[in-house]
Amino acid sequence: MWAMIATWRMALEGITAGGEMLEQGAAAGEALEKAICDIEDFPYYKSVGYGGLPNEEMEVELDAAYMDGDTFDIGAVAAIKDFANPIKVAKRLSAESVNCMLVSEGAEKFAHKEGFERKNMLTDRAKIHYRKRVKETAQELRPYIGHDTVGVVALDQHGKMVVGTSTSGLFMKKKGRVGDSPISGSGFYADSTVGGASATGLGEDLMKGCISYEIVRLMKEGHHPQAACEIAVSNLDAELKKRRGKAGDLSVVAMNNKGEYGVATNIEGFSFAVCREGETPAVYLVKNVDGKCIHELASEEWLNNYMQTRMAPLSE
Repeated sequence: MWAMIATWRMALEGITAGGEMLEQGAAAGEALEKAICDIEDFPYYKSVGYGGLPNEEMEVELDAAYMDGDTFDIGAVAAIKDFANPIKVAKRLSAESVNCMLVSEGAEKFAHKEGFERKNMLTDRAKIHYRKRVKETAQELRPYIGHDTVGVVALDQHGKMVVGTSTSGLFMKKKGRVGDSPISGSGFYADSTVGGASATGLGEDLMKGCISYEIVRLMKEGHHPQAACEIAVSNLDAELKKRRGKAGDLSVVAMNNKGEYGVATNIEGFSFAVCREGETPAVYLVKNVDGKCIHELASEEWLNNYMQTRMAPLSE
């Protein structure tokens, strides 16, 4: 059995390509890297990689992470600039026994030394988004609502599981800000004997519950991935509201080592993409109904509107 699940509609083409590799017997890590690179390279997804939205100084700072569920090896980069595929750098770092998480200039020096592709990740389209936001918030620059990290969990035919993340983080974030995406246990976690999970949303709140590790822990206790996701999101949402009066966006995907999956969210509009052996890759929309998250297959109309909206011409 092979399978792959990812946050958001933007992952569909990537996991489709990755799924084809898994079908041919590729290792989970190779398929996951392909899936995330395809998303990082697509300029119209403004929350990941090339075309990602910049920080308040109009710099694109990227975060990414990779975890091997067999060995627990982890690699991560944070606030890295001017490299095309941060997931590749993170995956390479997972082979290091120490110095496996690097940030900013240190991450860039490592990537350069290892020969990874340099690239100006700030697109003209992203500059337009930036300038429009500056005009809208002339008094104070504030991050937008929406934090669309791509998180992917992959299972290959040999039973190995890996997880990876990639994001440009909050639009208009402070220089050097890092969210949950490259933080083990928060943005991602994988254990091939159990399963894997990844999160997307407001990193500052996701980190408060180490939510990806919590989901894997719940699966290890015997919960189906769907139940594990719902419990983790519901508990963290409730705890944050009790202690702080509010909770940010919390959305998660998970898969166990049988290829069974689950998702949960506390927002409207969350989507995910999944491909599994014997099934056609598909996008689903998630609705939270009284604490239960219902998945509905996205319509062709919704899918078409999604791409038209993201690729529509921009003007200042």
